[in-house]
Amino acid sequence: MKEIELNIRIRAYRYEELNEADRELMDAAIDATRRSYSPYSKFSVGAAVRLQSGTIVMGSNQENAAYPSGLCAERTTLFYANSRYPEEAVETLAIAAKNEQGFLESPIPPCGACRQVMLETEERFKRPMRILLYSLHDIYEIRGTKDLLPLSFGSEFL
Repeated sequence: MKEIELNIRIRAYRYEELNEADRELMDAAIDATRRSYSPYSKFSVGAAVRLQSGTIVMGSNQENAAYPSGLCAERTTLFYANSRYPEEAVETLAIAAKNEQGFLESPIPPCGACRQVMLETEERFKRPMRILLYSLHDIYEIRGTKDLLPLSFGSEFL
């Protein structure tokens, strides 16, 4: 038997430490939480992507009484960006979330389905996207989706 260890590197920043472009993108994700339709969970998630051209696209989670029919902020944002700007790679994805008490104390990671869509977006454009996860205390920077989904299912298996 052998043991395999998988590690990821996450950088943690305070909001003030972000460069201007990342602050602008994070502000867009924070703002997108206000557009969330989350009457059931009361958990509002906003996402924003910066495309290769510098264009920012935002989205938010959209719930449905039939729970599986809702969609996460990351997927609404990526699907819209990829359909509206099909030739532009996503450079950075920023995610923010809040509950009824406000923004979270710890960064919230994307769910498994969102990670899979993020991976597909990276494969589509043949480049990783940076991921920024917001919280009141830290903003995590992750170099790409493979760091969030190290044992991933991708097109190479088909």
